[in-house]
Amino acid sequence: MPDRRAVRHDPVPGRPSLRRPEPRVVVVGGGIAGLAAAVLLAERGARVVLCERQRHLGGRVGGWPTRLADGSSATMTRGFHAFFRQYYNLRRLLRRADPHGTALVGLPDYPLWHADGHRDGFAGLPAAVPWNALGFLARSPTFRWRDLRDVDSRAALPLLDVEVPRTYEELDGLDAARYLSLLRFPGPAHALALEVFSRSFFAHPARMSAAELVTMFHIYFLGSGEGLLFDVAADPFPHGLWEPLARYLGDLGVEVRRGTAVSAVERGGRRFVVHADEPIDADAVVLATDVGGLREVVGSSPDLGSAEWRADIAALETAPPFLVSRYWLDRPVAPDRPGFVGTSGYGPLDNVSVLDRYEHEARAWAARTGGAVVELHGYALPAGVDLRRELLDQLGVVFPETKAARVVDERHELRSDCPLFPPGGFARRPAVVTPEPFLVLAGDLVRIDLPVALMERAATTGFAAANALLARWGVRGTPLWTVPTRGRVPLLRAVARRWGRNPGLETP
Repeated sequence: MPDRRAVRHDPVPGRPSLRRPEPRVVVVGGGIAGLAAAVLLAERGARVVLCERQRHLGGRVGGWPTRLADGSSATMTRGFHAFFRQYYNLRRLLRRADPHGTALVGLPDYPLWHADGHRDGFAGLPAAVPWNALGFLARSPTFRWRDLRDVDSRAALPLLDVEVPRTYEELDGLDAARYLSLLRFPGPAHALALEVFSRSFFAHPARMSAAELVTMFHIYFLGSGEGLLFDVAADPFPHGLWEPLARYLGDLGVEVRRGTAVSAVERGGRRFVVHADEPIDADAVVLATDVGGLREVVGSSPDLGSAEWRADIAALETAPPFLVSRYWLDRPVAPDRPGFVGTSGYGPLDNVSVLDRYEHEARAWAARTGGAVVELHGYALPAGVDLRRELLDQLGVVFPETKAARVVDERHELRSDCPLFPPGGFARRPAVVTPEPFLVLAGDLVRIDLPVALMERAATTGFAAANALLARWGVRGTPLWTVPTRGRVPLLRAVARRWGRNPGLETP
């Protein structure tokens, strides 16, 4: 890893592999978390059955074939995903099937555009803290030095003194919107540098824990030497990522059952009986589903766990709806347009991707037709409101040349299945280890006391779930890697400890 201060978290010691007879483990869910758990368990010798209710793997990073109005075939997905350089565990998973690292390609910048004309980016910044922040301030047209006089420096100090889980204990009771208001950042800076982060969790800041926001700022900027640049998939997700990984699992002897929904898990048989198309006896179970799937399975399995654990799972919430709209246009966007731009102030539009800038399939379609493939995202949308037209209208504001384009075809994915991390929810968030010794959880909804988020939290909890089971069988798991678990600069941490305050105790 390029960041020399990345932290290695070692598993408990043990044997290198399982002994005969090998345990059978059922992994429920074929997203990133389930794939990570299945890979590691199979590598250590377990007999793994992976059940995925969809026909495709990858979960919210999955994809499926579709046929366009012009007769050409294409792959539709749940939308753009940024593979940040500090996604150490996710990248270790992908390297199983992509040892040379060719499945991902880098974008040159992470541009942020505000409707009032302010624009920022992160290319070319120093990697080290605090020089990255100072470099950003020095060149940013949005952050002006004179504006910093109005920033509440004491409220900002927790950004420099992140430590998981202490930060959650101090700030989880405060919502991100309140914390952002306490910071008193200038308006455009507030929208571009902080609110964009919170909306990456698909929720309005008023419904999101301030601890989650502060930890994310640490992961992606102040706590990591990797910077805010990221990679993207060079091919549609199934082709470049998940089908190669499925072949890797097959070589390990994993039985992958697609289109197989799990309805319940009960005690019995070897240790558990997993109810799917047909009952599966299992020595252990990994539940690596989304929020709805976990609530359904646990709700239909009344003998599992404790009453408190079951209540915590029943109380899990999903974030508001988000919309992914993909358009195949009959003419290109301007050649200087970025492959991705985060937006603020453009109504419900949160970002724009020009897929033919980096994805092979989209690039081939654009080259053949002279058109473009553009994807629009809107997060934290009101329920029951169709905003497809408004997103497309805002595209015409962001990229005016698209106003004259004819839509060859379009696809829309309106979903509401991402986990919500509300204020005060951390203490009740279910962890990897459960009251059932041989049943574990994995996924981006799961609590793990490490600085990870989004896809990286999914991969990390998947490996951690496998580690927990392997430890019970006396087998060594795999190390986990993260950005530093505390602020990078001891002096700044000391200042934050001495002069900082818990903003949740203050009144506006």
